[in-house]
Amino acid sequence: MKTAPELDEAIAGQTVATRFLANLERNADVEVLRWKDGSGDWNVRTLAQLADDVARLAGGLRAHGIGKGDRVVLMLANRPEFHAIDLAVLFCGATPVSIYNSSAPDQIDYLVNHCGAKMAIIENEAFRSRFAAVEDRLGTIETMVVVEPSESTPSDVVRHADLLASKPVDLAEAVQSGDPTDLATIIYTSGTTGPPKGVMLSNRNVCWTLESLSSSMRDQTGLEDMTGFRHVSYLPMAHIMERLLGHYYLIEFATQVNCCPDSSLVAKMTAEVHPQFFIGVPRVWEKLYAGVNAAIAAKPDGAKAFADALAAAAPIAEKVAAGTADEQEAATYAYLQSAAFGPVKAMIGLDQAQVCISGAAPLPAEVMSWFRTIGVPLSEGYGMSETTAVLTWSHLAKPGYVGRAAPGVEMKLGDDGEVLARGGNMFGGYLDAPDKTAETVDPDGWVHTGDIGEIDDDGYLRIVDRKKELIITAGGKNISPANLEAALKSIPLVGQACAVGEKRPFVAALVVLDPDSAKAWAASRGLTGEAATLSALADNPDVIAEIEGGLVEAMSTFNNAEAVKKVKVLGQEWMPDTDLLTPTSKLKRRGILAHFAGDIDALYSS
Repeated sequence: MKTAPELDEAIAGQTVATRFLANLERNADVEVLRWKDGSGDWNVRTLAQLADDVARLAGGLRAHGIGKGDRVVLMLANRPEFHAIDLAVLFCGATPVSIYNSSAPDQIDYLVNHCGAKMAIIENEAFRSRFAAVEDRLGTIETMVVVEPSESTPSDVVRHADLLASKPVDLAEAVQSGDPTDLATIIYTSGTTGPPKGVMLSNRNVCWTLESLSSSMRDQTGLEDMTGFRHVSYLPMAHIMERLLGHYYLIEFATQVNCCPDSSLVAKMTAEVHPQFFIGVPRVWEKLYAGVNAAIAAKPDGAKAFADALAAAAPIAEKVAAGTADEQEAATYAYLQSAAFGPVKAMIGLDQAQVCISGAAPLPAEVMSWFRTIGVPLSEGYGMSETTAVLTWSHLAKPGYVGRAAPGVEMKLGDDGEVLARGGNMFGGYLDAPDKTAETVDPDGWVHTGDIGEIDDDGYLRIVDRKKELIITAGGKNISPANLEAALKSIPLVGQACAVGEKRPFVAALVVLDPDSAKAWAASRGLTGEAATLSALADNPDVIAEIEGGLVEAMSTFNNAEAVKKVKVLGQEWMPDTDLLTPTSKLKRRGILAHFAGDIDALYSS
């Protein structure tokens, strides 16, 4: 794998735009964008066609005054236009700033003014109405562009189609306007603990990360070329993981991005696309896992056969993946793949997957082991916006660990166990917040992640918890909620969990029924209609008893002071991008504690 000096040399003088042009020379005719139109038919765009769009859009942006150092706010779903727009802004020497599509008017006001955006490019009239609600406060915005205008869109709002009709710029000339030190983007944090912070990522940060990942991918998987690798893009483009793997990967490798504008359709699209490269937050993997097991459980004979196959494959799956299985073990595993696991992987669309990554939050080890056993090459990655999404990743890291440090990244633990890192992927600070930057980056350049970790003798990192999220009980015990929550989700009926216990006599938890598992449970007991709804099942004594029974086993590896003693079963799934979860399904603990204050008090009142 490449060292930091080798990475520095490889990207010297480069920008995201120069790497795009280098990719264009290699892969002009490769289909890099696919999306469905209103009739459900697939449309495609090659890298050359994308480049033509970029040239025309850059010409239109220039005509509207966008130039060196300007910032352009983007509020778009996962759609093909995003990729050309983002690149066109860079070819103008400006910086594209994606914000979450759920942003309310007050949030738009804050974000636009904080980054000083000169232009806003938004999806449709519904999005524009949110900007219009605070229009008198958006003093920096000079031009508004709408991708899908309606009859009610004002005449002074620029149409995306008009930008595309502009005279194209010469990309080879335009690329000279950019510099490695220019900001490639600003990623805003979720703002769950205060106002969002603007993470400044330079062209150098992005290019360095791409070069590091390329080295890592090649050395660990043998993949020399990811051209045309199918990817389903569904996570928000305002999130660094999708920005890197669903956008910058296209720019660097000519991967094929299949645009999924609605995250509720991701399972359906994945089953249709059969991606070779698939990323997801833990909740995506947990729902796939629960859905498959619920479907299998509905057929008792098939369920037993599948369970037997899992039991036979589990001891040899990791050997096969590592290439250390003997001839008989390899033959047994190949037979199980064909007879038992192949149809399951094909059903969920992961039968052709070569790289699968979970990130943004801890994934229960049981879920990862299950996918690895059936032959899905799932691994965990670890990073954050401040590290251009990447700190660690290993293709064959053991479950519960997030891999070794990426090529060129230095990593160590602080005196209190906090994970510290430095390298060319580390951000340039928070926009206009030197005090916050100083809290995160020390004088020696080490970025303080805020995560508590452990590093084993082989260099593999395990994340214990967020430094600021440790529960301190009334008895003074420091407890990791993330580990408890991962264990709680090993109970088959539990889909989501939040441990509580700050200044309380013991640890308790809120657990949310998994819709697929609960449905299968109800069907197996002949429950229908109102009795089979999630709200009814949450109050069903048998459901509660089954979860409480599973609690004993789930907590068996924790000591008495740490273990969850009581749970409150909830029947309404927590949804992303709400007061309870971030857009990538991380817990908003403060919101959960406030919303369920009464339920939490009841856990301690008896």
